[in-house]
Amino acid sequence: MKRKIVIGMSIVAVVAVVASSYLAFAIGSMTAGLERLITLHRVEDLREGFLLQLRRTQLDVALHGAHDARGADVVVADAQRMKALIEGCFQCHHPKAVAERLDALGAQTDRYTEAVGRLLSAPFPSPGASASSASALEIGERLTGQVRDMVDATTRGLEEQTQRTLGAITRARHVSYALVALGPLLALMLGFVVVSGLTRPLDVLLESTRRLRDGDLDHRVGELPDEFQELALAFNDMASSLKEHMRRTQRTEQMVVVGQLAAGLAHEIKNPLGGIKAAMQVLAEEANLSGDDRDVVERVSREVTRLEALMKNFLTFAKPAKPQLAELNVNELINMILNFYVKRLSDSPSQPASVSIAKDLQPVPATMADPMQLQQILLNLLLNAVDSMPNGGTLSVRTLLERESIHIEIADTGRGVATEHVDKIFQPFFTTKPKGSGLGLAISKQLVEQHGGSITVASKPAGGAVFRVILPWVAPKTVTA
Repeated sequence: MKRKIVIGMSIVAVVAVVASSYLAFAIGSMTAGLERLITLHRVEDLREGFLLQLRRTQLDVALHGAHDARGADVVVADAQRMKALIEGCFQCHHPKAVAERLDALGAQTDRYTEAVGRLLSAPFPSPGASASSASALEIGERLTGQVRDMVDATTRGLEEQTQRTLGAITRARHVSYALVALGPLLALMLGFVVVSGLTRPLDVLLESTRRLRDGDLDHRVGELPDEFQELALAFNDMASSLKEHMRRTQRTEQMVVVGQLAAGLAHEIKNPLGGIKAAMQVLAEEANLSGDDRDVVERVSREVTRLEALMKNFLTFAKPAKPQLAELNVNELINMILNFYVKRLSDSPSQPASVSIAKDLQPVPATMADPMQLQQILLNLLLNAVDSMPNGGTLSVRTLLERESIHIEIADTGRGVATEHVDKIFQPFFTTKPKGSGLGLAISKQLVEQHGGSITVASKPAGGAVFRVILPWVAPKTVTA
């Protein structure tokens, strides 16, 4: 958005500079044209005045000697004014061709003035006076033709300059009107772009906020332009965190209820279950029991033992013990579990086919964790992996240190996890085993989270499942008892 605003303002600034430059040029051009027009008017006035003085002098020459002719001093004064007008024309700047014509006109004026002077100095009447008068009139006629030609040229130039100046003024006026109209239009367009660029993302964020307020924690903001994308990402992160917080809050509330229920059930079931177990032990010691009856007693005893284990897991899930942190090495703990539990189980006669173990235990530093709880987590995951491979397979265990976290991956080549079960597999009492309690993975997840870590599951493309446990690495020296 900042870039768009800067580009828009730059366009407006460039248009303003170009418009100002054009107006300055147009005003300068119009001013020069008007000055040229004024100069041509002055030249026309001078030449018209010169022609008028010339005609008046020609009339005086023609009437020389008549009773109503003006005096010689007046005629001489008119001739002097003609010469002064010619000299005034030389004060202006002219092109070379015009300057040559003015030089010729000045020389012709000098000859005419001299001829008029000879006429006025000769006695009248006399043959010399008549010849001087004819010569002066002839020079005057030629001079009149030259001046008339120059006046006509000046008039044409004046008309052309007037048309050019009026055209320039008209163009400048039209451009000025266009710029006056374009300025608000550009401002309106820029304002529309800025306002629409601000309001649309804000409307999206406002609608998303309302949906989040109404409880739609799964809503996420889509792609937004420019800097608003950062707000959208922050909003989505906030919604995810809020959903996770709500989930944990609900889980905590559920655990409180489950804990209360577990305590009540344990109190109500413990004593009768203990009585049943004791009774079965007494019956099992009877010597006169038949084989069928003894099988029934043993079956009841096993179920009582299973119920006791179920109640223990239930109480552990409802009220898990706080981790008792101690320094341990994850790789050593995994090796111990694989050697003493999993390997013996996979090689036992109850296992139809053998399970091979593939280890990729990269060096990881010692960390602080609860050894018993971590052993319970890993043992549960490893035994589940072995159980998922009744026809044999490969159990893969991998560890590594990444970004101050210890990663543990346990993979198998068994049945895998169905897509619809991935989101439910860590829920309490959810199980796909015929005799499973559905608490093993739920307890493992709870214990991992108590350590500040996380646990996930995914299906492998080649078959089987992979469980990933991520535990934060805690340096032993940073933790005190």
